[in-house]
Amino acid sequence: MATRLDFTPLFRSSIGFDRMLDALEAASRVETLDNWPPYDIVKTGEDDYRIDMAVAGFAEDDLTLTQDKNMLIVSGRKEAPGGDDASYLYRGIAGRSFERRFELADHVRVEGATLSNGLLTVELKREIPEELKPRRIEIASLAAVEGAETRQIETAREPEPVAA
Repeated sequence: MATRLDFTPLFRSSIGFDRMLDALEAASRVETLDNWPPYDIVKTGEDDYRIDMAVAGFAEDDLTLTQDKNMLIVSGRKEAPGGDDASYLYRGIAGRSFERRFELADHVRVEGATLSNGLLTVELKREIPEELKPRRIEIASLAAVEGAETRQIETAREPEPVAA
């Protein structure tokens, strides 16, 4: 039984969170039919992450990583062996094609990827631009404000009629 969440009340009472609520709603609609290949998501530092994916039997040429805006797509396509005349009694090592999608937060980029001993490791880093980082705002002292010239706001007045 699938449970669907209704985010409508949050849309009515929040301002500026449209994108986050859209992402939550989209994530709730995704049906996970296949959980292969298995993977881990690890936070390795304040702004550093790592995805470890078990892709036994795949070579570097069989794997493709693509980052399109905030979506990381990892796909694997294995060529069918041409000269395999063996008759399998049991085939437990999965070699089927796959595509796994990861929604990345804003300002997260892929640093690199490595394949070692059947484990694909994707390094991610969140880099927040300087203009979006918190900044301290200085508060002026009263003495500095009193020393400054006070300006008055003038409103436009209609000219007085000139007596002729």
